[in-house]
Order: sequence, then structure tokens, then C-alpha cells
Amino acid sequence: MSNAKKNAAEGALEAVPIDGAIGLGSGSTVAIFAKLLGDRIANGGSHIAVVPSSFQAYQLAIRYNIPLTNLDITPELDLTVDGADEVDKELNLTKGGGGALFQEKIVATASKRLVIIVDESKLVDRLGSRFLIPVEVFPFSLGMVTRKIRAMDIEPVLREAQRKMGPVVTDNGNFILDLKFPEPISDPFETARDLKMIPGVIETGIFPGMADIVYVGTDEGRYTLQRQDQGQ
Repeated sequence: MSNAKKNAAEGALEAVPIDGAIGLGSGSTVAIFAKLLGDRIANGGSHIAVVPSSFQAYQLAIRYNIPLTNLDITPELDLTVDGADEVDKELNLTKGGGGALFQEKIVATASKRLVIIVDESKLVDRLGSRFLIPVEVFPFSLGMVTRKIRAMDIEPVLREAQRKMGPVVTDNGNFILDLKFPEPISDPFETARDLKMIPGVIETGIFPGMADIVYVGTDEGRYTLQRQDQGQ
């Protein structure tokens, strides 16, 4: 287990209320957080239910005996704890390396606060600096969406499955296109909007202006980054 990831996860655990409902994201750092939350619930220190944002998150909740709820029962969540592939200086995010971006964005939007846990390797000056940007695409529209994205001077790559022939299929039955931008993204809001305007693009892996606080883990400890409008 990475000390940096564990330190970030422990920081987020401190932000979780004693009672209520929260969103549970995906990824290796969130898996550490889920174990910590399960331990706290088992010890009687918390009465929390989670809305999982992916099948992986659902499996984590089952594994660590975390009570489940859903957005029909609890349409507004206290917060969501999730990871990120990249975090820029304004706390805009890229997510979806695990293919769960659509449901992750829904759960994050249902939350009063979005709490992100990462190690320092995920911090970038501009999004798209280190990772391709995923978009979830309705399979029927794949050819058209690919053409439209190429017309924006962006190179889309269909994500191929590992140990299975053919493309990755998301929890929602869609495909993932990973986008290679000619240079890092200067305006995440505009880029996300332009991509979403293409019929067939279900959701993008750009999460602009959504994170409220980021716990950044290091080998020695952690520190926090907060949105400017929420203070430092």
C-alpha cells in the first residue's frame, strides 16, 4: 500500500460525517478509503451508507460491509469521496481512467461537496498534460463521434479491453474514446461543453469546477487544496 495514498485516504475519512449518506468513487486510493470507512463502521464509529458510482465501488462496499443506498432513496448526498487522474491549479479534474466517468459525475453532482483524494503525481498545471481524456460514447454513434472529434483537431482512440477481444464496455453498456489533445487544455469548461454538444457523447472525463477540496497524500503526510471561493 502506498503511504501517500493511505495518507490522502485518511484525510478524507476525517471529512466524513458520523451519520448520513455519501458517494463512493472508484480507483486504488478510494479502495484504501473504503477499507478505512468499513473499519470505522464496524467499530461503531459511523452510521454511513454509500451510493457507489461504479460496479467496482459497489464491490468495495460489499467487501467492507458498508451499507448501501441509492439516489432514489437519498437524492442528495453529504459528500462524495473519489479519486482523479489529474488535478489542475483551479481544482479542475480529469477522471475516467477506470471507465466510470458517467456515473461518477452523476454521484458527484448529487453531493453537497466533492472530496478528492490523490497523491502528488496527479497534480498538473493544465489538464491533459499526462493522461488522455476519456469520453463515454453511445456505441451506435461511434463512427460519427470519432469523425466530429477529429474535426476538432483531437485524436480519439477507442479503448480496447484487456483479456477480452474488442472495446471496453462501461457499466452503462457504452464505449470509451480516449482523446489525445494537441496540447494541454486551456479552458476545461469550454472543452467539456464542446465535446458534450456532439450527439452520442454521453459524458466527458473533464470535471470542471466540481471539486471542493483535494487531499494530497505524500510519503510523510498530506496537505489540502481548496477552491478559491472556499478559502485556503
